[in-house]
Amino acid sequence: MSITNQLLLFKDVVQQGSFSKAAALHDMDNSSLSKHIKKLETSLGVQLLNRSTRSFSLTSAGEEILSQTHILVDTLHQIHSIADSYHLEPKGQLRITAPIFIGQEYLRPVVSKFIAAYPNVQVTLSLDDKRADIIADHFDVAFRVGKLSESNLIAKKIANTNFAVVASRSFVEKYGHPQTITQLVSLPAVVYSNGDVTLDQIRTSEEPHGEELKTFKMRGNYKVSDVRTMMGAIEDGLGYALIDLFNLDRPIDETGLVPLLTDYRLSTMDTGIYAVYPHRKQTLLVSEFIRYVQEYIGTPAFWESHIPNYHQLYR
Repeated sequence: MSITNQLLLFKDVVQQGSFSKAAALHDMDNSSLSKHIKKLETSLGVQLLNRSTRSFSLTSAGEEILSQTHILVDTLHQIHSIADSYHLEPKGQLRITAPIFIGQEYLRPVVSKFIAAYPNVQVTLSLDDKRADIIADHFDVAFRVGKLSESNLIAKKIANTNFAVVASRSFVEKYGHPQTITQLVSLPAVVYSNGDVTLDQIRTSEEPHGEELKTFKMRGNYKVSDVRTMMGAIEDGLGYALIDLFNLDRPIDETGLVPLLTDYRLSTMDTGIYAVYPHRKQTLLVSEFIRYVQEYIGTPAFWESHIPNYHQLYR
C-alpha cells in the first residue's frame, strides 16, 4: 500500500474516532488497519498515535501530519475534479445523503432519471433525518433542510422553504376554525421532532397582516420523528401542525386538509433546501446531479402550487 493510502487510512481513523469504525469504512479488519498505521509510522520514523487498550490520542507529530494530510486530500480531490471536467459525460460513484422524506419523495425519481441517462454512474442514496458528516462518511453531496451552520462546506440553494398552518376538516369541525393565534395555540398540535429539530413554535404576527412577529408555543400533544407519520396524524385529525410546503406530496384539496390563519404573517425562519458538497470545484457528476434535482423541483418549487394562491397568504 502506498504512503498516500496509508495517510488516508490514518486520517479516517482519527475522523471516525476508532480503528473499528475506520476499518469498517474500508471493508478491512482491525488488525490489517493497525498494521498499515504501524508501517506508516515506521516509514515516517515518528509515532502518530498514543494507543491504549480502548482509545488513542494524537501525538504532536500526528497532529501536524494530520493537518498536512487534509491538504493532501484537498489536492487529490482537485486533481480528480480537473480530470472529471474533461469527461464527456458523468461517470463513476456518486454517494448522496438526504433526509428521509426528501429522498423518498423528490430524490428517488431524479435518481431513476439520472441513472437512465448515465448508465455508467453508480449511485448510493443514504436516507437519514439525522445529519451525516459529509467528510468523515465520504459523501459527495448532501441535501439539507433548515439553516446552514458555519462550515467549510459549499452550499447551493435548491428551493425556498415556505410554511403553512394546516389541519384536517374533521379537526376544524370538532374545534372550530380558530380566528386568532391565541385560539390556535390553545388547540392540540402535531409536532415534528427529530434530533436537534423540533417544530413546536410558530413565529407569526399577533394580528392579521401585522408587521411585528412574535413566537408562540404549540401544545405538542403528539410528537413524531418523520414527515409521513406527521402528515398522516394531521389527516387523522389528531391536531393542527406547522408544515413546510414540501411536506405536501399532492395538492392540499386532495388531502382533506385546510390552511389556517392565512391572514396572519408567518415567518420563513430564514431556512431553505440546500445541496451541500465538500469542495468548491464540483465534479461533473455532482454538478449534473444537482442540475437534475433543480430541474425536477423547479423554480419556484412545484409544491408551492399545492396550496392555491399561496403567495397571497401568510403575508
